[in-house]
Amino acid sequence: MIKKTKKAALIMIDFQRDFCEAGGYAYKFSGNLNWVKPILPKAKQLLDFARKNKILVVHTREGYKPNLSDCDSFRLARSKKAGAQIGSKGPMGRLLIRGEFGQEIIDSLKPIKGELILDKPSYGAFSTTNLKTILRKKKITRLILCGVTADVCVHTTLREATDLGFYCYYVKDAISCPDKNLRKACEKMVSVEGGIWGQLTTTKTIVKNL
Repeated sequence: MIKKTKKAALIMIDFQRDFCEAGGYAYKFSGNLNWVKPILPKAKQLLDFARKNKILVVHTREGYKPNLSDCDSFRLARSKKAGAQIGSKGPMGRLLIRGEFGQEIIDSLKPIKGELILDKPSYGAFSTTNLKTILRKKKITRLILCGVTADVCVHTTLREATDLGFYCYYVKDAISCPDKNLRKACEKMVSVEGGIWGQLTTTKTIVKNL
């Protein structure tokens, strides 16, 4: 496990109302919140632990400009096909649009002063932000990952991070997606080939052994 907390960062991926609350983007295409509700207390436990031990915390939010100029046509068409078109109106505002109520992080995991918030018009947390620069400057080498969704934003970030030379801890009980089979597959992929994407772990193990 991580021996020096100064070398670690907790990456909280897309815990937004649009993914975690009724009426949001994920709810519109999945029809329920059964897949995400169980991981929220675990994410809160990780967040509290990081704050207590002064571990760098980074919150990410997927979101696009109101005019959708940073949302490519393929992504827009795909979301429409899924029944939750980016930019369409919902009970919490336009889906996945920056500045809307639904794009904000849920109250239970709300960032506090000193924690980083990165908005990204992408699935991965690196390609459209300065996250790599921030982590390199702070000499971070290891990332604790939790968030939604396992098969899209979390795994994209995981793979970006690994290719950039960061070692990742995939906290499986704090990561989920609507399809339980995909969730299991995402977990399995982490540990194959000797841990090709890092280490599969749990909230309890991180808190106990960090």
